[in-house]
Amino acid sequence: MTELQTSISQPSRDEFAALLEESLSDAALVEGSVVKGTVVSIEKDVAIIDVGLKTEGRVPIKEFSVPGAPSTLVEGDTVDVYLERVENAAGEAVLSREKARREESWIRLEEKYKANEKVEGMIFNRVKGGFTVDLDGAVAFLPGSQVDIRPIRDVGPLMNTPQPFQILKMDRRRGNIVVSRRSVLEESRAEKRGEIVARLQEGQVVDGVVKNITDYGAFIDLGGIDGLLHVTDMAWRRVNHPSEIVNVGDTVKVQIIRINPDTQRISLGIKQLEADPWEGIAAKYPVDARFKGTVTNITDYGAFVELEPGVEGLIHVSEMSWTKKNIHPGKIISTSQEVEVQVLEVDPDKRRISLGLKQTQENPWVAFAASYQPGTEIEGQIRNITEFGLFVGLDGGIDGMVHLSDLDWSKSGEEALKDYKKGDTVKAVVLEADSDKERISLGIKQLAADPFEGSAASEKLGKGARVTCQVTAVKDNGIEAKLLDHDLTTFIRRSDLSRDRSEQRPDRFGVGEKFDAVVTQVDQKTRKISTSIKALEIAEEKEAVAQYGSTVSGASLGDILGAALNKVKGADDEEAEAVEAEPEAEAEPEAEPEAEAEPEAEAKPKAAPKTKTKRAANSAAEAGDAGEAPAEE
Repeated sequence: MTELQTSISQPSRDEFAALLEESLSDAALVEGSVVKGTVVSIEKDVAIIDVGLKTEGRVPIKEFSVPGAPSTLVEGDTVDVYLERVENAAGEAVLSREKARREESWIRLEEKYKANEKVEGMIFNRVKGGFTVDLDGAVAFLPGSQVDIRPIRDVGPLMNTPQPFQILKMDRRRGNIVVSRRSVLEESRAEKRGEIVARLQEGQVVDGVVKNITDYGAFIDLGGIDGLLHVTDMAWRRVNHPSEIVNVGDTVKVQIIRINPDTQRISLGIKQLEADPWEGIAAKYPVDARFKGTVTNITDYGAFVELEPGVEGLIHVSEMSWTKKNIHPGKIISTSQEVEVQVLEVDPDKRRISLGLKQTQENPWVAFAASYQPGTEIEGQIRNITEFGLFVGLDGGIDGMVHLSDLDWSKSGEEALKDYKKGDTVKAVVLEADSDKERISLGIKQLAADPFEGSAASEKLGKGARVTCQVTAVKDNGIEAKLLDHDLTTFIRRSDLSRDRSEQRPDRFGVGEKFDAVVTQVDQKTRKISTSIKALEIAEEKEAVAQYGSTVSGASLGDILGAALNKVKGADDEEAEAVEAEPEAEAEPEAEPEAEAEPEAEAKPKAAPKTKTKRAANSAAEAGDAGEAPAEE
């Protein structure tokens, strides 16, 4: 044995330390990196791997298997592992196959992410909000909204199956990767759609399979691209839900109605393959003609009636009943009911037909106008009371109105309205029946003759007529009274209560007291009669002067009035002469206004009548003021 061989086989202590230090320094360099190792042995679920260190490492076999597939690792295989530590507390190397794969995958995935390339992976687990995907060692998150183009209920067929994915986001520091399968499908579908759309044309008839049904239509698969068959394009008739026409999986023949080149959306139709029932609709359904149809739908504003398959008309709520207003159509007719309608209007361009239901029934307004002429007396029940009158129920379910002004001849409308209540049966007179405006005017006061017209037209109640009144109310500005012989009312103003201003006091009259007055005015428009006590006093004075002489002949006004009063009272001449001397001294002061205009001897009355009233004295005084005193000779 040579000296060199001896030194190698038996190294000195220094040489051994140098070799150990060199070995440890090499190990420190590879710690935290991916190294190659050899599978020395397999013990149960652990693989013993030699990476060239002084001790081996132990790695679980499951880290060498793909999720969902068994491990194929055998002794002698060379594998890449991640060296975490050269030696742990047990004196073994800490190795990890999973971290090695992850490190390799991150490097590869970062390159693909920067190049916007697709990656392959497998969905292997469900987590909150989505799924986890194995990207050849790196675990990524797949949101639930990014699994497919449309929401899918069962993801089982996609689990543990290689799928293409697009990386949306990478964060190496946090170890976060977000991928999408939907973007890959959309991209491939867009390419496929472009090819299919290029082959399709509007108006083309193609076969398709019903893929999905919604409330507004159905999606038809045209061999790689979907088209929408809207519910309004399924049939010419009204379709409440697409399931009435098609079912999922059915093969249907459709016509391409429209293709949007920008969005590549395709609109399909089935009814376009059939004849349009609206062609020549105006000739088939002329105005004023009557037809029978079936109620298909009821809304707040009316009801739709199917006249034939694909042709519907609308009965507006205003055309349903002659009498029932502001009522929901569902309370008049019901769905699936067969009704007779009349065509009111046809618009082929807008594909609309206006129908009427009430036109097929007798118009109660026309019937009433024909049966009850103005002046006819009717009887009905009060259905409603408003601030402007009464509504009385009539034959045919219609109402007539009694206005406030037609309730009573003498009372005001508001006062007369208090005498009625809802449900009372009343009699009235038809004043006017307008079937076009659906309005009937009634009157209750017309049942009796107009007291004003009868009295005002008579000669007894003309201007200047003398009437007897009875006080009904005393007010500050006058009195209200009733004309006893004519059943009318009047109001006498304060200034018309007397010629004497001191007597122009309403409080000197009591309710129920009777008095005479003169009619001063009869107003036909306002239906008012004006009377005056003052005018009566003046008239009586003039009448007395005319009958018994004038002061011009030498008789004083006191003489004239005394004679007139004596005649009215029927007193004989002897009694008159006996009492004339006593009031003479009292009568002279009241004749003083005349004494100023005539001689003193002529101013003295020969005899003052004892029955001369204060009103006669006042009349004499005012007559003197009026210029009736005798002139001087």
